[in-house]
Amino acid sequence: MSMSRREFAQLLGLAGAAGILPVQGFAAKKQPGDLYEVPNFGNVRLLHMTDCHAQLLPIYFREPNVNLGIAGAYGQAPHLVGDKLLQHFGIQSNTLEAHAFSCMNYESAAGKYGKVGGFAHIKTLVNRLRQSYGSENTLLLDGGDTWQGSGTSFKTRGMDMVRAGNDLGVDIMTGHWEFTYHQEEILNNIKAFNGEFLAQNVFITEDALFEGADEYIHDEDSGRVFKPYTIKEMGGARIAVIGQCFPRTKIANPARFIPDWTFDIYDDNLQELIDEIRANEGVDAVIVLSHNGMDVDLEMARRVSGIDAILGGHTHDGMPTPTIVKNNGGKTLVCNVGSNGKFVGVMDLDVRGGKVHDFRYRLMPVFSELLPADPQMAKLIDDIRAPYLGWLNEELAVADELMFRRGNFNGTFDQVICNALNEVNDAQISLSPGFRWGTTVLKGQTITMEHVLDQTCLTYPETYVREMKGEELKLILEDVADNLFNPDPYLQSGGDMVRVGGFDYVCDPTKSIGQRISEMTLDNGQKIDAAKSYKVSGWATVGSRSDGADIWDVVGEYLRDHKVAKIEKLNTPKLVNVAGNPGLTDYS
Repeated sequence: MSMSRREFAQLLGLAGAAGILPVQGFAAKKQPGDLYEVPNFGNVRLLHMTDCHAQLLPIYFREPNVNLGIAGAYGQAPHLVGDKLLQHFGIQSNTLEAHAFSCMNYESAAGKYGKVGGFAHIKTLVNRLRQSYGSENTLLLDGGDTWQGSGTSFKTRGMDMVRAGNDLGVDIMTGHWEFTYHQEEILNNIKAFNGEFLAQNVFITEDALFEGADEYIHDEDSGRVFKPYTIKEMGGARIAVIGQCFPRTKIANPARFIPDWTFDIYDDNLQELIDEIRANEGVDAVIVLSHNGMDVDLEMARRVSGIDAILGGHTHDGMPTPTIVKNNGGKTLVCNVGSNGKFVGVMDLDVRGGKVHDFRYRLMPVFSELLPADPQMAKLIDDIRAPYLGWLNEELAVADELMFRRGNFNGTFDQVICNALNEVNDAQISLSPGFRWGTTVLKGQTITMEHVLDQTCLTYPETYVREMKGEELKLILEDVADNLFNPDPYLQSGGDMVRVGGFDYVCDPTKSIGQRISEMTLDNGQKIDAAKSYKVSGWATVGSRSDGADIWDVVGEYLRDHKVAKIEKLNTPKLVNVAGNPGLTDYS
């Protein structure tokens, strides 16, 4: 049973007084017991959130136990988990901070400290951070993946999160899953958004221009669909913020939804834009609000000069401190603030005379039992959810163990999805995308339809059943593994390995494409034959639309029938050549 806010605060007070919490943690406390007291520094405050995936209410979220770094990423943030992450950042084990940033002792700590996130609680924290610093000198930046990931976002086509973001006071945002609605829906949502939607790396296609689809182009000369940057005057300084949306959107998600737009990293365009801004706009600092993923951001910071800070998202890495990247005589701070509304980043900058002289940074977990809910936001959330409560609250089964997703390979909730596909669709093998979004369910908790939607709710949820040869299965696994473990960050897309049901395999992440996957074996012990066909079920096809039932209906049917969600076997691969990798802990 979780504690009351009073008990929670008392515990934190005792911990702080005893010197248990690190001095350089996520909050510098003026008084023991107040995690959210941040000393003011400098003249510009940037608040940063990203990848909330439409989670309006507090949730449980377990950090990964597998986040492997290969080649140059070995042992480097963000590829650190468990005790290796705690040691790297100087965080003491068995503390509130250790629970916030790592998977260590997750179940017992979650039962003790309660849920995280929730927009009503985030708003309380954001208001406090604004008011203590001066709202006129504060910006709230949203890195995207905001309009997708829940039942209410699916039903409202993302408008629920536009309303919540407006109430929260988001000043600037960029996107990724925002682009999985249709073009007109996206533009309508942006029109309803009170802040500025920025993306320097989305251009109109030549075909669309030829056909006259240019009414929504921001700039005809460059062909940019959206405004690429904005300049804000705050604290006596001019701050440029550039938007960098997810560059692989039309590869990782259905291109058919956004046929007139083209995406890529376009770092040459970014460099040209930064040089132009610095030469002509008289700015004192340049900030990139990015949805590249942290590894891509780190590489971009090495290649592109003139960026003071990259506030990043997409890969859901909650990093307690920025990584400092040196470039061409300067340096760039690269930050990533986790997911699901669990964290708010606070970057205070001392900006004078055309440059950033110093900074202070805190990554602050949002513990819903410590931060009271903002009444106005709480009412808005109730209003948004009211029409769908019957659907969301249906009780399906009881969790027999911790149900989680996040990690490079199968999680327990992923296995439930794969088992449901195999059983309901009478398949031998199942495939489920390696999405990094999805909440956690504690052992003994009732799994509701809302929990299932948290794992599956996207705009192309249809399932499929088809015959697939063994060689085709291997090609799929090799392709996804290369996306995950390619040593060149620019060739990664930031997801995790495809989840599988009905078979196991061996994976060597250190090898090159075509050589990482071997020994594919069905659960009955038979080796998968490259030339033989197998009945495979899956969902979320990026190409043409499938004609099967929506995935949440398939999983719902499976859970209703079983009444208890129990994992007899987890189809996680056997890993080789990763012994001692600090991105791996508690893996069997």
